Amino acid sequence: MNNGWDHSAQAWLDSMGERGDWAREHVLDPVMLSRVAAGRFRTALDVGCGEGRFCRMLKGAGVTATGIDPTRPLLETAKRRDPTSDYRPGGAERLEFETASFDLVVSYLTLVDIADFRTAIGEMTRVLKPGGSLLIANLTGFTSACAAQGWVKDEDGRHLYFPVDCYLDEFPFWLEWAGIRIENWHRPLAAYMTALLESGLNLTFFSEPEPVSGEGTRRDDFRRVPWFVVMEWQRSAIS
Repeated sequence: MNNGWDHSAQAWLDSMGERGDWAREHVLDPVMLSRVAAGRFRTALDVGCGEGRFCRMLKGAGVTATGIDPTRPLLETAKRRDPTSDYRPGGAERLEFETASFDLVVSYLTLVDIADFRTAIGEMTRVLKPGGSLLIANLTGFTSACAAQGWVKDEDGRHLYFPVDCYLDEFPFWLEWAGIRIENWHRPLAAYMTALLESGLNLTFFSEPEPVSGEGTRRDDFRRVPWFVVMEWQRSAIS
């Protein structure tokens, strides 16, 4: 099923550049990299690596990273920007790796793209080594419930509030900005938590991060609404 990524790939690359967007740089990267540093991981799989931005950051942190993505133009860009690393075509629902292959599996804003997220979580768990971690950054259900609508504004364009509706449902929606049009999925937090717990993982870290840098209206907006959730889940070690 077409979720818009092939058509939107070039606009995405133009929008992200080398550093990523504002939210990644100022909200998510600091907490994601702090978890990587705390874990002393040697090998990682970045599921939905896109243009390879976070794989390069993992490499900079001393972690040997493999990236997979189903969108060919993004994967080609990843290989061009980082020709010595391992980038492969693939989807989260069927990972072409042996069981217990990686110390760390990363899902950096990818679960919202995946229709069969339960199968994907099972696959990401399968390829983790005992004692390894699944590190997830995802949209919160507060924002994904009405992300396509966005902020309710007054007549002067000031942000009044961010609406929440149909929170307990699971449904796809289309997001459009900067020439990008992609399908995302809303799910309540309980849907993700249940799938992760049923995979036998143990929650070791949870955060709804706020900006740690950056200024202006964007910083204020990301503090008013919990836009993201970051979770680290650990596969039990063999005793």
